[in-house]
Amino acid sequence: MIEVGIIGASGYTGAELLRLTSAHPEMRVRFATGDSQAGTRVAELYPSLAGAHPDTVFVPYDRSLLDGVDLVFCGLPHGASQALMPELVDDVRWVVDLAADFRLEDPDLYPRWYGEAHSVPDLLAGFAYGLPELFRAEIAASSAVATPGCYPTAAALAMAPLLTGGLVELDSIVVNAVSGASGAGRPPKPNTTFCAVDEDFTAYGLLTHRHTPEIEQSVARLAGAGAADVSVLFTPHLAPMNRGMLATCYLRPVAGHTTGDLLDRYRNHYATEPFVVVTDASPSTKACLGSNTAHVSVRADERTGWLIALAAIDNLTKGASGQAVQCANILAGLPEQTGLSTVGVYP
Repeated sequence: MIEVGIIGASGYTGAELLRLTSAHPEMRVRFATGDSQAGTRVAELYPSLAGAHPDTVFVPYDRSLLDGVDLVFCGLPHGASQALMPELVDDVRWVVDLAADFRLEDPDLYPRWYGEAHSVPDLLAGFAYGLPELFRAEIAASSAVATPGCYPTAAALAMAPLLTGGLVELDSIVVNAVSGASGAGRPPKPNTTFCAVDEDFTAYGLLTHRHTPEIEQSVARLAGAGAADVSVLFTPHLAPMNRGMLATCYLRPVAGHTTGDLLDRYRNHYATEPFVVVTDASPSTKACLGSNTAHVSVRADERTGWLIALAAIDNLTKGASGQAVQCANILAGLPEQTGLSTVGVYP
């Protein structure tokens, strides 16, 4: 049995980790921290977890909690992981970080996109980028993983077969993506309350969203290109739904293609991936609800010459906690599907 600790368990990604690990046959949660909710029962904050965690109480983090723990999931806000990571990587066998603290390879990107310098840049190289379908080998060879953001996950899975095949220009990629309100986290904000989100649809983070360099990093790695060769215009949108994400990516091909040819390429690329469904239809967020599955598709527009690549995921599962569990399974040498569902909840 893998003894698990969850740091930052009171947020939505932490709650999703508690849900998924409760059904995992090889994982047992030893502690769940939540400094802002310390002393609160998990079942009180999240009644949906009462059956699995009737008596579990959120506790403040203390290093002594790591004794006897094999794996730590870290679901803290950006910046907080950096302070804890030196002791985490020393004290536990495996660490999976869900924040952005160790996703970017270049430490110089952090001041520009996150507003402050990275405090432990020497640790960055020790983290694998946790998108198993695209970077499985480096995850398996590591003991620390930084799981991707939800938007970069959807965008990378949507575009990967085009990028690895060298089929598209890299300096004119446009990514428009839509997220449910849970992507903004549990603490209430003026723009994420029910009255603000309901019956509204809005773009945000115009030209400045922090996931932009992460998407560009994945594009460069998949295409085997340098960072200077890649340019992505990324625009996120907030939709009036609880969870779900749809990425629509526009790319210029370097040669002519048909939709049929591209769909065949996608099917071949993802043929052995249990968590990716290549669909002829337009991907649907609801088809992915509660599952660790991405639904992807592609189109070639003969009229304009553009290619359209699409991916739908559950932003809290494949976009965060499910992917974290998938990475943890790889670290522990377990089948990737252990404890994870490929089937969405419908209706």
